[in-house]
Amino acid sequence: MSDWFLNGDFGSVPTNYAALIIGVLLAFVCGHLIAWTYMFTHNGLSYSRSYVNTLVLLPVIVSMVMMILANNLVLAFGLMAIFAMVRFRSTLRDTLDTAYVLAVIVVGLACGTLKFTSAIIGCLAISGIMCYLRYTGFGTRHRYDLILNVQWVRPALELPDLLNLLRRHSRAVQCASQRSSESFAGMDISYRLLLRDPARSHEMVDEIRALKGVSRVTSLQAEDESEL
Repeated sequence: MSDWFLNGDFGSVPTNYAALIIGVLLAFVCGHLIAWTYMFTHNGLSYSRSYVNTLVLLPVIVSMVMMILANNLVLAFGLMAIFAMVRFRSTLRDTLDTAYVLAVIVVGLACGTLKFTSAIIGCLAISGIMCYLRYTGFGTRHRYDLILNVQWVRPALELPDLLNLLRRHSRAVQCASQRSSESFAGMDISYRLLLRDPARSHEMVDEIRALKGVSRVTSLQAEDESEL
């Protein structure tokens, strides 16, 4: 069985299995680094965990493509035709769905070019990465626990009284918006809070309601900010 596995590629170019495994692992690690960089630097409103997972997976798929093509120009043109046909026939909204389609195309290409061992290694590697991304929740970001909206009727110079109270209960305080209100002499302020103890958020809200200068307080528990 092991002899068949190690000699299972019948393509025109012999396969270096050590280089194949190293290439797949290196692509996986590099994809992770790029995904972590994206997670750290992304500041937009729309954050997609699925997109982050795709950043990890695509380098592995591309490395498998290059190893299977092995400088074969005919296979390269055939692969382009397959990708064009899939793109023309279907429109995928999720980037991870696109990665799945690319994965099955590459595995099919490996089988069709008689690189059976490469197909098995690639299929196991890609499936393992998919399961890893699913069960670890990789790409999920949790930067705040509570969204707090406050109507402040005291002068803006006295806002530190409110901020000191928030910092006593929170590890991080971010002012999301601050605007003057036309309906009353004061400001509408929205904060994003990363709480020290999320289970005691109601105590903080009660203290804020009792604070002089606060006319109204509303809070909203923040779920995971990323799109699945």
